[in-house]
Amino acid sequence: MTLNYIWLGFFFTALIVALARFTGYVLSVHADLLPGLVFTVADRDVFVKMVESTFEMAKTSVTIAITLIGVMALWLGIMRVGEKGGAVAVMTRLVRPFFRKIFPDLPDNHPAFGSMMMNISANMLGLDNAATPLGIKAMEELQEANPDKNTASNPQIMFIALNTSGLTLIPVSIMAVRAAMGAANPADIFLPILLTTFFSTMAALFFVSAAQRINLFQPVIVAYVGGLSLAIGVLLWGMSNMAAGRITALSNFGGNFILFFFIVVFLFLAWRKKVNVYEQFVEGSKEGFHVAVRIIPYLVAMLVAVGVFRASGALDMLVSGVGKFLALFGFGNDFVGALPTAFMKPLSGSGARGMMIEAFNHYGVDSFTGRLAATFQGSTETTFYTIAVYYGAVNVRNTRYTVMAGLFSELAAVIAGVFIARIFFGS
Repeated sequence: MTLNYIWLGFFFTALIVALARFTGYVLSVHADLLPGLVFTVADRDVFVKMVESTFEMAKTSVTIAITLIGVMALWLGIMRVGEKGGAVAVMTRLVRPFFRKIFPDLPDNHPAFGSMMMNISANMLGLDNAATPLGIKAMEELQEANPDKNTASNPQIMFIALNTSGLTLIPVSIMAVRAAMGAANPADIFLPILLTTFFSTMAALFFVSAAQRINLFQPVIVAYVGGLSLAIGVLLWGMSNMAAGRITALSNFGGNFILFFFIVVFLFLAWRKKVNVYEQFVEGSKEGFHVAVRIIPYLVAMLVAVGVFRASGALDMLVSGVGKFLALFGFGNDFVGALPTAFMKPLSGSGARGMMIEAFNHYGVDSFTGRLAATFQGSTETTFYTIAVYYGAVNVRNTRYTVMAGLFSELAAVIAGVFIARIFFGS
């Protein structure tokens, strides 16, 4: 329902802004009214531009989807091989000791641990189709241990907060869209997204731990969080002292090396389990084809709405207004063009994707703003959708502070994303 209002809002707001521009042109040029305000032929032709944008964005949507077919087929084939090879199980074993400490209300042998770890592992690997049913199963198992069936329990809040923090290892769909839009190196946003999701996840963990009074200074938690934080801190410190050219070279090498390393590891795991790797890759690729085709209507709907919003001048007014507001507090405005993606993501994944693609079109896919929009898209999550689906599955109505925790992690991702993008891509 939220997305319905947002989609309609794009059109209605565009109409109001366009009417104001056209009326201003008529009153200024033909009636010699509105002194001091400047209107041009662009204001007269605003409705022409809006209608043209509907055709252009519809064409762009299909073009992107066609290119996505190959990229999504490739990566979903690889993910299928990794899934059958036991990659999710390996990641589950790695995080099991940590999970036992941040879910103190659950007994050590509770079945929800397995489902939660598999869900988050699947999310980290971009296996959305597997992650959602695993997440619902985890919520059902957590609900069994919930003394108040109408109110979210502490473990449920922690689980959903970690889900909405957007932690991901391989941002497949974003790399695919960047490739479809002609990016010179579609994977150059891999490390920035990985680093940004770390900060958003830590923000969610700290927020919920403070609310639930979980001691984060337990040796196991310190080892996991402290070790990762130290590694991330050293990496960012080192890169902040590098020349821009070296940062770019390191990012390109590191991101592509890690991605190829994952591919090789997935293939090795599948081979070790005697999986028919070729057959599983083909099966996964078939799914990639269907996914790419299935998103065409959603792309058309959202990109046309955003295109009309942009052509009317409303989006430029919004970005300009936010930029001027932030300038009052001494902030730069290099990141403002990417903020619509960040604002939209908690509400709608497809809406945020549309905003990201619009940023690619308007600023350039390899521009700072385009790369930052991709970073926001990859490091944040559809908070309200996730909360609605997971709590709805177990009929929990009182979500307590879950929304606050999710939005806090989103804010952390935006702040960290700007900082990290400036290190990697300049401004």
